[in-house]
Amino acid sequence: MAETAWMDHAWAELGQREMAGGGDNLRIMAFYRELGHAEAAHDEIAWCAAFAGASLERAGVASTRSLLARSYLSWGHPIDAGRLGAIAVFSRAAGENSGHVAFYLDSDATRIFVLGGNQNDAVSVTAVARERLLGLRWPSAAGQSPGGEPDPSIFDIALAHVLRMEGGWTEDPYDPGGPTNFGITLETIAAHRKIVVDAGTYAQLKHNLRQIPATEVRQIYLERYWRPARAGLLAPAVALMHFDAAVNHGAGTAARILQEASGASIDGEIGPETLRACAVLPAVELIQRYAAIRRARYRALGHFWRFGRGWLARVDNTLAAAGALSPIPPPVVQPNGESPMNDTKSIDTASAPAAKWWGGSITVWGTIITAASTVIPVLGPLIGLDITGEMIRQLGSQGVQAVQAIGGLAGTLMAIYGRARASTRLELRAVTLQL
Repeated sequence: MAETAWMDHAWAELGQREMAGGGDNLRIMAFYRELGHAEAAHDEIAWCAAFAGASLERAGVASTRSLLARSYLSWGHPIDAGRLGAIAVFSRAAGENSGHVAFYLDSDATRIFVLGGNQNDAVSVTAVARERLLGLRWPSAAGQSPGGEPDPSIFDIALAHVLRMEGGWTEDPYDPGGPTNFGITLETIAAHRKIVVDAGTYAQLKHNLRQIPATEVRQIYLERYWRPARAGLLAPAVALMHFDAAVNHGAGTAARILQEASGASIDGEIGPETLRACAVLPAVELIQRYAAIRRARYRALGHFWRFGRGWLARVDNTLAAAGALSPIPPPVVQPNGESPMNDTKSIDTASAPAAKWWGGSITVWGTIITAASTVIPVLGPLIGLDITGEMIRQLGSQGVQAVQAIGGLAGTLMAIYGRARASTRLELRAVTLQL
């Protein structure tokens, strides 16, 4: 990974701007979500720290996950001189607790040039007076996750779920993976220990697989699935779903599923484009799309007949576990009772009126009368009802037209009146007719 890989992600958002009026820029809203701030309802909320944190974490560097700019004064370690990509923390005139945070680009005697968010309501390059600089920070080695340990609170939760799904020792003759323990196959443990599987090593490897220690299980999942899948760069809910798929489908296939679900270009390589596409979608929606693609892939496999029920149950369980990490946030209720997060009206089923039979609807009967008055005189002869022959000769064509006109008018008026006074929904009910 490049030393300042986070700058690639930051530059990719250049030009993103708050939306005027009641709308919100989804790219900006994604910054809040990625850092776990679902309570941020609109893009007008100060988002310089959200932009900096999201850019860092998309590159696998742990941020403060705070929306406070000054939180970065205790992040990483301090540096004395400007350095491309360093975190620059500035003061604001508003007070000692307020501030601004951005990425250092360059400087002169009086100004520091930075790339940051919420600068004139956009991601932009601007100059800040040097006298406002509070500190320059650089990520410490402990803050970088791709080369070291992942966030245990996410990886270990995901690993615990995978181990529950995989179970213990199995040796099903229909399983192409052969002997398996905790989801680890004979070939996998052999590759991890750099041992060739042959007639001379098979029995010992099988014994070792039965006795595999928990520390080695964790290391195998970390090195062979979590890191290659780049799960640590995703929102927790998406990371769990993606990690489980990498274990069950392979990291390359999981990458393609993630790209298909997020709408990114499908090439099997998770890079900035895929991460941006994942960030734009709400995690709940993304994992639901991901689950649907997994189900379709399972159903297309030749041995679905034997393992299909378990595979589909695994997807359902994974979706539930992932959803628990990223629940749909409740609406933020304002003092006046309005909710800016959700403009969909809820229905109180307890107080909603009971459904009524469709035959009691004036609207329905009005429509029936209208159709009968207009259609039956034309189609009647085709089904043996001679209403246009002798009747027309007796009443005259003008009389028939008058009746049709009156019926049509009455039916239309009934339909309008019935719809205007309707207060309950309709339901189907069986009706028995005796001739």
